[in-house]
Amino acid sequence: MVQHSEQVSFGRGGLTVSRLGVGTAPLGGLFSSVADADVDELIDRALEKGLSYFDTAPFYGSGSSERRIGKGLRKVPRSTFRISTKVGRVLIPGASTEPNEYVDLDPFTPVFDYSASGIRRSFESSLERLGLDSVDVLYIHDPDDHLDQAISEAYPELDKMRQEGLVASIGVGTNIAEIGTRFVRETDIDVALVAGRYTVLDQIGLAEFLPEAHRRNVSVLGAGVFNSGVLVNPVPGATYNYAPASEEILQKTRAIHDAIAPFGVSAATVGLQFPLRHPAVKAVLTGVRTARELDSNIRDFDAVVPAALWETLEAKGLIEPLDIP
Repeated sequence: MVQHSEQVSFGRGGLTVSRLGVGTAPLGGLFSSVADADVDELIDRALEKGLSYFDTAPFYGSGSSERRIGKGLRKVPRSTFRISTKVGRVLIPGASTEPNEYVDLDPFTPVFDYSASGIRRSFESSLERLGLDSVDVLYIHDPDDHLDQAISEAYPELDKMRQEGLVASIGVGTNIAEIGTRFVRETDIDVALVAGRYTVLDQIGLAEFLPEAHRRNVSVLGAGVFNSGVLVNPVPGATYNYAPASEEILQKTRAIHDAIAPFGVSAATVGLQFPLRHPAVKAVLTGVRTARELDSNIRDFDAVVPAALWETLEAKGLIEPLDIP
């Protein structure tokens, strides 16, 4: 039985994290504002419930997520939590005039920079906002259109930071499975966060990324498990991978709901536990904005999923069968 607070090995630096991690993009005001009091309550609740892993990034609220998380975590001993942040964007003073999905913005403009100096500058600024002298995991964030530079310039700088003891594990954070595969094959990363590519609705990660990560002992963090929300609420207008869900996706999601209904298990539980079926996936990350949301995720994550449910989804062709060498 999977438990949210179970501590598992993550990466190759002796690091352990809780099976369920806290994603903090919402704490940068993603789509709607979050009060400081709600952020503080959420952090306190997560630690109280045994969740030790928090993930953030400079891009989330142009630094506000890192700043808020740092403020909350500085109240507790450093040994009680694990934290990851990301590099690949530097924050330039001055609020952006471009449309933004974040509403709790600090007065900075994110600019892509995968040069070695940009990576170092981004990381040092993150440490200042967090109020820490190191982080546990550092990801190269969204290198989609800068992949060659991210591998040839950004990665070596992260490797230096790992050797300097500034980070325990290094990796890549992306929504594209092929990018994860290239990093696993061409670098010596410890971990990979590939969002939305090994879920009940999208298993493209099974083609190459997950087998390669498993073979090379790269720990994978499952994220985007609801594919922007359609999995739990397949209604017209629902969002799938940041865009309106097609009728095909809505029909598939409804078929999944019909298949799991006899087992008395929620779609949220199925979505949260599905990635952990693959041995390369060590933990799951979900974005939350309130303690109440976190409590709900914990209940869903800890619920029992019978093996027959997965067998039923496979038999109906709704998920790919697992074939682990």
